[in-house]
Amino acid sequence: TLIYSYLANDVAVCLVAAWIHGDTRKVVYPTDSHGQFCGQQGTPNANKAILFYFNILQCPSLRGTHYAILYWEYYRQFCKPGFDNPRKVQRPDASSQILQRCFPDFITRNGTLTVANKTDFKDGLGKTRSVIDLRDAANGITSLLDAKEVGMKIFEDYASSWYWILLGLVITMVVSLAFILLLRFTAGVLLWLIIFGVIAVVGYGIWHCYWEFSTLRGKPHSDGDVTISDIGFQTDFRVYLQLSQTWLILMISLSVIEAVIIVILIFLRRRVRIAIALLKEGSRAIGYIMSTLFYPIITFVLLAICIAYWAVIAVFLASSGDAVYKVMSTQDKCMYANLTCDPEKFSQTNVTMVCPGSQCTFAFYGGESLYHHYIFVLQLCNLLVFLWLVNFTIALGQCTLAGAFASYYWALRKPQDIPSCPLFSSFSRAVRYHTGSLAFGSLILAFVQMFRIVLEYLDHKLKGAHNAFARFLICCLKCCFWCLEHFIKFMNRNAYIMMAIYGKSFCTSAKDAFFLLMRNVVRVAVLDKVTDFLLFLGKVLISGSVGVLAFFFFTRKIPVIQEEVPSLNYYWVPLLTVIFGSYLIAHGFFNVYAMCVDTLFLCFCEDLERNDGSPLKPFYMSPQLHRILRREQGSKLYASS
Repeated sequence: TLIYSYLANDVAVCLVAAWIHGDTRKVVYPTDSHGQFCGQQGTPNANKAILFYFNILQCPSLRGTHYAILYWEYYRQFCKPGFDNPRKVQRPDASSQILQRCFPDFITRNGTLTVANKTDFKDGLGKTRSVIDLRDAANGITSLLDAKEVGMKIFEDYASSWYWILLGLVITMVVSLAFILLLRFTAGVLLWLIIFGVIAVVGYGIWHCYWEFSTLRGKPHSDGDVTISDIGFQTDFRVYLQLSQTWLILMISLSVIEAVIIVILIFLRRRVRIAIALLKEGSRAIGYIMSTLFYPIITFVLLAICIAYWAVIAVFLASSGDAVYKVMSTQDKCMYANLTCDPEKFSQTNVTMVCPGSQCTFAFYGGESLYHHYIFVLQLCNLLVFLWLVNFTIALGQCTLAGAFASYYWALRKPQDIPSCPLFSSFSRAVRYHTGSLAFGSLILAFVQMFRIVLEYLDHKLKGAHNAFARFLICCLKCCFWCLEHFIKFMNRNAYIMMAIYGKSFCTSAKDAFFLLMRNVVRVAVLDKVTDFLLFLGKVLISGSVGVLAFFFFTRKIPVIQEEVPSLNYYWVPLLTVIFGSYLIAHGFFNVYAMCVDTLFLCFCEDLERNDGSPLKPFYMSPQLHRILRREQGSKLYASS
C-alpha cells in the first residue's frame, strides 16, 4: 500500500506541475517572431492562421519590387504582424502548408538558382554568391516536402487496403490460436524434428569442411600448406577460404559442437521429455481457459494509457513557461545585450540611449524561476514514472495469467475442479491483494532501466571524446546493467507466479521462487531453452506465412482474386503492416503460452516437493506428466540398485 501511494503521489506531482505551467498551444500552433500565436482569437494574429517561412535563397532585388507590390494582398494573410512595407517582400513561390506552416518550394525562375545543382544565385546588385552552405538547408526543407508527398501516398494506400490488412491480421489470430491448441499433439514431433535437423545440418557442415580440406591438400602447387599466420589479417575474407587450415579449424569446431549436442541429448533426454510434456500440458490448459488468450488486449489498452499519460505530461512540461524577451543590439559592446526585457516598458528605459538601435525581441519560451530550472529533472521523473507504470501493467498481466493457470494445475480432477471464471477471479485477487507487491517489483526494474537510459545518454555524449577509460567504463556498466535487467525480469516473473499461487509478499515469493529454481536448475535450463526456441519458431513461421500470402495478394500473383486487389502506390506499405502486425499478434498469443508453461513448471516442482503420490498426498499433475515422472524415478532406482 505504501509503494502504491508513492506511485500515485509521483504521478500526481508531475501531472499537477505540468498542468499548471504547461501550454500545449506552443507545440500545436505556430508563433511569429514576437512569440504570438497564429490564428488565435484575442491576438493581433487572429485572422492570420498560417506562418510563412520566406525563401532564404531568393533575396529581394531592386529589379523585382513590382513582384512584391503585385502580391502584397496575397502576403497579408500570413502571420507577420507589423510588417507594412511591401517592397521588402520577396517574390512569391508555390508553397506547401504543413500544420499551419507554409514552406516555399526552392525552385528559381529566370535561371538564378537551381537547388539540386551547384550553381550560384544573383542578388539585386548583380553580385554572385556561393550557395553550397545554403543548399544543405534547402535540401533539408525539400526533403520535408518530399516526405509529405510520400506520406500522402502512404495514407492513400492505407485508405484503400485497410480492410485487407485487417483480414490478414484476423487470419494471423486464427492461425496463432490453432498453432497453440495443436501443440498438445505436435510439440514432441516439432521439437525432435528440430533437434535432429540441427544434428543433420552440423553433420553436413563437418562433411563439407572435410571435403574442402582434402581437396585443397590434394592439389599440387596450391596454397594448402600456407597457414593463417603466414598471410596475417586480410580484409577480404575469401582469401582464408583458399587455405586448408581454415577448413580444418571449422571441421574441428563443428565436430566439437556435434559431440556436445549428442552428449547433452544422451544425458538430458528425460528432461527434454518432461519439457515436451509441460508444453503439451500448457496447450491443454489454454484449451480449458480460452479467455487468457485475449488478456493481451487489456494489457495493450493499459499500455496505451501509460504512453498517452507520458506523452501528455512531456508535452506540457516542454511547453512550460512564458515568452521571454531579450535585448538585441547591433553594437558589440552593449552592456544590456542579451538581458531580459519587457517589450511594453522597453521604450521607457534608457537602453536605446546607451545602445542606439537596440530592440526588445522575443527569444524563447521559458522562465527564470526555480520551476523552470528543474524542468529537465521533472522530465526525468516523468520518464521514471512512465517506466514504472509500464512495468506495473506487465506485472499485473503476468500475475493474473499465473493465477488462472495455477488454478488449472491445482485442480485435482481436470476440468471438473477448475473454478468458474478463473481469469476474472485471478485479476480480482491481483488488484485487491497484490497491488503493492507488483508496484514494488516494478519499481526495482524501473530504476535499473532508468540507469540504463542514463548510461546510453552518457555513451552518446562520450562518442566524440578521446577518454578511452571513460568509454570502457561506460561499456562495462552497460553490459552489467543489461544482465541485471534481464535477471530481475526473470526473477520478477517467477516471483509473481509464486505470489499468485500462495498469496505471499513480493520478497518472500522472490526468495521461494529463487531457491525452488536452484533446486531444479537443470530442468529450468532445458525447459526455458526448449520453450523459447519453439515459440520463436512459431512466431517466425506464422508471421512469415501470412507475409508470403500478403505478398502474393498485393502483387496480384493470385489469379483467382486479382480483380479484388486495390490499386496501390507502394505495395510494401500494407505488406509490411501485415507482417509487423502478424508478428505482434503472434507474440501476444505466445507470451500467454510462455506464461502458462512457466506457471505449470513451478507448480510441477512444488507438487514434487510437497506430495509423494500417496492417497494422503496425491500428485496434482496430469496423468501424462505422472507417467513420465514414474519412468524417471524408476530408472533412477534401477541405476542405484
